[in-house]
Amino acid sequence: MIDFAGQVAVVTGAGRGLGRLYALDLARRGAAVVVNDVGCGMRGRPDAPMDSGVADAVVDEITKDGGTAIASYDSVDSAAGGQAIIDAAVGAFGRLDAVVSNAGIFGSAPFEDLSLDDWTRMLRVHLDGGFHLSQPAYRVMKANGGGRFVFISSSAGIFGQPMEAHYAAAKAGLVGLTNVVAIEGEAHGILANSVMPTGFSRMVAETVGDEKFLAESGFMQAIRPKLVVPLVTFLASSACTFSHRNYSAAAGRYARVFVGLSRGWLAAADSQPTAEDIRDHLEEISSTEAFIVPASIVDEVLEVCERRGVSAMPGNGEVAFPEPPGSGN
Repeated sequence: MIDFAGQVAVVTGAGRGLGRLYALDLARRGAAVVVNDVGCGMRGRPDAPMDSGVADAVVDEITKDGGTAIASYDSVDSAAGGQAIIDAAVGAFGRLDAVVSNAGIFGSAPFEDLSLDDWTRMLRVHLDGGFHLSQPAYRVMKANGGGRFVFISSSAGIFGQPMEAHYAAAKAGLVGLTNVVAIEGEAHGILANSVMPTGFSRMVAETVGDEKFLAESGFMQAIRPKLVVPLVTFLASSACTFSHRNYSAAAGRYARVFVGLSRGWLAAADSQPTAEDIRDHLEEISSTEAFIVPASIVDEVLEVCERRGVSAMPGNGEVAFPEPPGSGN
């Protein structure tokens, strides 16, 4: 059994839906859990009523089942809120081992009608929220010798979803955040991965809207939220020994999602390619049959240098990209 005994986990957006299920499973496996939720509506509008009781209800579920948990009502949409969530974990339990960055809001709008307020609110909760939460958590994990981050992204961000430009941009941004936390955290035992979940929730119900379809669709019945939980739990655990990956979970299908770099077309070294050259070599440039999965931008540079026959090293013999602070420790 993957055991979290003696470990402390923070789950944001844990008062309802998938977040609640993540918190319950981690607690069932022995983790002391900080259940964070501001209790806002799906669109996260500041003028809508908040219900902090949703976090309390999950804490009650956990404690009645013999587990350990506390509630947190701070919002990830500010640096002070993110810090307060992490302080609550360390203050109550003395450590921090895993963070599931799940808090989020949702709303649909055609791109041409998307308001600036809706755009900024979405990025503030999802992307800024991921940063506000993970930076203080990273500092604690670094001091303690390691930890696990699971950032909840979305296939909407990687593959696209109509009517969701703001949501897709925010969720894709979390993948970028995951990548860098993983790279810089490696030297300190900090692992970071992301999950793109598909599970029936308020978000799905609002997106689809058709109650008859929701009730009768085989797919809607197949995307049971509990089917996402095993992947998140594993990635948050010490059993997970890898970092810098993205995974999709939908209807019991679990799969890695990756960004690959194709071999492309290499122009002659002494040439000056034109737009016409791009047109003429477009099939080769666009082919996905041969590719690598770069671990960072450095891998792309090294691949190009190897094929071009040039060195990536400056005069001091080091790769021409700075290593993350502390990586030589």
